[in-house]
Amino acid sequence: MKRLALCLLQICLPLVFMSCGKDSEERVYNLQGQIMVDGLKRTFLLDLPPHYYDSAGFDLVIALHGTGGNADQCKRDYGWSPKASQAGFLVAYPNGIRSNGPLGIRTWNAGGCCGYAQQNQVNDVKFISMLIDYLADNYRVNRKRVYVTGMSNGAMLSYRLACEVPGKIAAVAPVSGTLMSTSPCNPSRPVPLLHIHSELDTLVPYQGGIGIGGYYFTPVDSALQLWAGIDKCSNGPETVTDNEKYTVTRWSNCQDETTVIRYLTKDGGHSWPGGLKARPGADNPSTAINATDVIWDFFRQYTLR
Repeated sequence: MKRLALCLLQICLPLVFMSCGKDSEERVYNLQGQIMVDGLKRTFLLDLPPHYYDSAGFDLVIALHGTGGNADQCKRDYGWSPKASQAGFLVAYPNGIRSNGPLGIRTWNAGGCCGYAQQNQVNDVKFISMLIDYLADNYRVNRKRVYVTGMSNGAMLSYRLACEVPGKIAAVAPVSGTLMSTSPCNPSRPVPLLHIHSELDTLVPYQGGIGIGGYYFTPVDSALQLWAGIDKCSNGPETVTDNEKYTVTRWSNCQDETTVIRYLTKDGGHSWPGGLKARPGADNPSTAINATDVIWDFFRQYTLR
């Protein structure tokens, strides 16, 4: 009998360890993925929070890099993955289309900007829309709590997405960009919007005008006034905070309890406040605020109705 028990134990133990090893291997938290859009292979990174496999219904933040950046750079420099791990949401980093030039610069088609993607009319709205569906279908995403943020050219695409696919996005937060859509912006629902910019930015000037690449950029105040009209805000602009580091302006009493908010820092430049320099020679990030913390506090207030 003892010999039989010993044999059974010898048979079962490997099965137990094999099962544990397989389960452990399946619990991947940092993924690379791709989907096909209009015959183009579009790639992205996805980070899952530590308790992902033990729960469901997670919020999703999509973070869009700027011109010349990429998914890895966006993940490294802006602090979204540590925030997602701590707060318990998913964060995706899509890649803009790569140019066919020697530098292979990645850009987004935001309408009136930028670079290869805009010149070749790459359908980045379709890409992000399809990516949202793909992630919601294949991961534990709450479709009513999907948010988009972006830096520079990525911020411009954030605006365009809010204009064109508002039914998939609960709120947006552009950083150091502006509204560059060439089509009328008539979203089917009010979209909460938080805009962050530095008054010292010369590449995408806050006051508007010619900036990086020789593009003419829309004044940010014009974009925000337009958005306050879209959201049917009856109050504002109202200065909420004004100190030596930054000002906060708010448009309130908007339809469906949405809000339009602007943070304007007095330091930094064309950079992600509280983040890292994207590359040598880039503007120093503002130390007045941590944009990632401010944006997440804004996002988590909103759910698609």
